[in-house]
Amino acid sequence: MKRNSDEKKIYIILTYTGSVLSRIIRRYTRYEFSHVSIATDSPLNEMYSFGRIRPYNPFVAGFVHEDPHNGTFKRFKDTTSEVYSMTISREQFENLKKTIRSMKQNRQEYRYNMLGLCAMVLHKKLRRENAFYCAEFVQYVLDSAEVQNNLPELVKPSDFTEIDNLQLVYRGRLKDYAPASA
Repeated sequence: MKRNSDEKKIYIILTYTGSVLSRIIRRYTRYEFSHVSIATDSPLNEMYSFGRIRPYNPFVAGFVHEDPHNGTFKRFKDTTSEVYSMTISREQFENLKKTIRSMKQNRQEYRYNMLGLCAMVLHKKLRRENAFYCAEFVQYVLDSAEVQNNLPELVKPSDFTEIDNLQLVYRGRLKDYAPASA
C-alpha cells in the first residue's frame, strides 16, 4: 500500500542493554525494555534520545545521537529491542525534525534528568529545565510536533507501546535490525 505524500513515518525504539541502570529500571517498571529513542528514518541513522554520552561511563549523560551499531549499543552488543513505526503528517514530521535539530545544535545546554528518573521511581514528577531522561525527551519531541500520543504526565518507556497508530515492525537484537524494503 502506497503512503500518502503528505505523510511520513517516524520510529519509536525500545531497548534493553543489560547495564546496571537498565536492570534497575526493569526491576522497577517490571517491563522488558528500559530505554526509548526516536528516529526519523527507517535505517535508524537519525535516532536520538537522552542517555550515555560515553559508552563506558553512565555518569556522563545527555542528548545523544544513537547508532544501533556503535557507541553504547556496540558495547552492549546483545541489546534487545522493539522497533515501532508511526505515520504522521509531513508538517508534524518537519516540526519534529526541527525540535531535534535545535536540541542537537544546542546539546551543551541540555543535561540528563537523573533526579527526574529517581522521582519517577517514587511516582513523582520532577521536571527540570533543559533536562530529560529518555522517555521525557521522546514525549517532549512528540508533543512539540503536536503528534497525538495519549502518554501520561509521568512517562516511562513502556507507555510508548500504548500510543495509537503504532505498528511493531521488528523485535529482536538491535544489531540485527534491518529496515524493510520500500
